[in-house]
Formats: sequence, structure tokens, C-alpha cells
Amino acid sequence: MSNVALVALAAGILGALGTLHMLYTFFTPKFDPYDPAVAVAMKGTSPRITRQTTIWRAWIGFNASHSLGAMFFGAVFLMIAATSPALLAQPAWLLLGLVTCLAYLAMAIKYWFRIPLIGIAIAATCFALATARTLI
Repeated sequence: MSNVALVALAAGILGALGTLHMLYTFFTPKFDPYDPAVAVAMKGTSPRITRQTTIWRAWIGFNASHSLGAMFFGAVFLMIAATSPALLAQPAWLLLGLVTCLAYLAMAIKYWFRIPLIGIAIAATCFALATARTLI
């Protein structure tokens, strides 16, 4: 598999995970707590940093911005793969993607659940293979 294909696959995975996460955030109850009292408490409590928001609104915002980051990452690397594949022969671009995937992977291991962990691990592996090819 070429570096372009590896990067396109990795970018597609992260972009898809980000898009799915955004859809789940705004259009499903998948990120709502099982205990309705927790949601009520989140909607009625502010974080210590400010009273201008609630824990619930911050939760929605964190999920949305997290989704947007994965979607943006996917879009940028898909555009590079499609329009400027020569950049993917340069280690700097691949290292940027790899480091980002590894950061997401560390968060997935510590905080998330199996499906994003598997997808991010595949994406990180794709970037690792492409990066190794350019460095060897």
C-alpha cells in the first residue's frame, strides 16, 4: 500500500470517527448519562472557572470541538493525499499526522472505549508505516 493510500485510509478513519461523534453529540442520546439525575445536576451546575456556562453545556461543547478536531484532521490529510501527494514523501507531514494519531491513541487508551481505540490504532499504524518508509 502506498503512503498516499495509507494516509488516505488513516484520514478517512479519523474523519469518519469525528463525524460520527458529532452526529451522536447533537442528534442522539448516546452521550447522555444513564442516570437522569446526573444530567439534571450537570445542567444545574457551573464549573469553577465560570458561571457563564453549565457542566452540561461545556460537555456538549467539548464533544463538539473534539469531533471538529478529528473531522478537520481527516479533511486536511485527505486533501493532501488527493491534491499534493508529494508532501507525503516528506517526513515532517507524516510525523505531524503520526504524533496527532498517537496523542488521540493515548487518550483513547486512558479515557475512551473500544471502537474509537481500534479505529485510532489502525490510523496510527498507517501513519507509522508511511513515516517509517520515508525515514528508511
